[in-house]
Amino acid sequence: MSEQILPDNLPVPEDDGACDHLEGMLFPPISLESTNGPIMLAGLPKTTVVYIYPRSSADSVDPEGWDAIPGARGCSPQGCAFRDHQSELSALGANVFGLSTQDVPYLQNEVARLHLPFPLIGDSDLRLKETLNLPLLEMKLNGVSFYKRITLIIREERIVKVFYPVFPPDKNAESVIAWLKEN
Repeated sequence: MSEQILPDNLPVPEDDGACDHLEGMLFPPISLESTNGPIMLAGLPKTTVVYIYPRSSADSVDPEGWDAIPGARGCSPQGCAFRDHQSELSALGANVFGLSTQDVPYLQNEVARLHLPFPLIGDSDLRLKETLNLPLLEMKLNGVSFYKRITLIIREERIVKVFYPVFPPDKNAESVIAWLKEN
């Protein structure tokens, strides 16, 4: 699939410490809208993997300079990698969710386009930014903010592992699997 191919010259994001506070935190007991309806990630019984990404852009043009922003490009390749590793993640007892600031109708198209076997969550009102102090990209598009790329592993309502920065995004699922096997 062409959406799985990343340009060779993407800038590598640096760890700016913006997620240092997350590991060990309780995940907030808030309901978020997903492509499968409302979901409360804190209450799920299994290990939960939430990959947070800026935006997908299947039917829109990326903003000027998007590829120059470290960590911005690669949302579809990241989602496809989690899709392709879904059976292995499931065998390790993990639920998988993607999350962005895009609205649920857009995300429903994304699930269909990429044939994702898991729901995507829309956080267009930045509820997790407020409750977890998640970092945002410097750029906005039409007034919309975008999360930086982060992956959280949640167990018993607590964030037990944070992958940040995530690069390259298409290898994130493999890193998560390796961590789950060791932990």
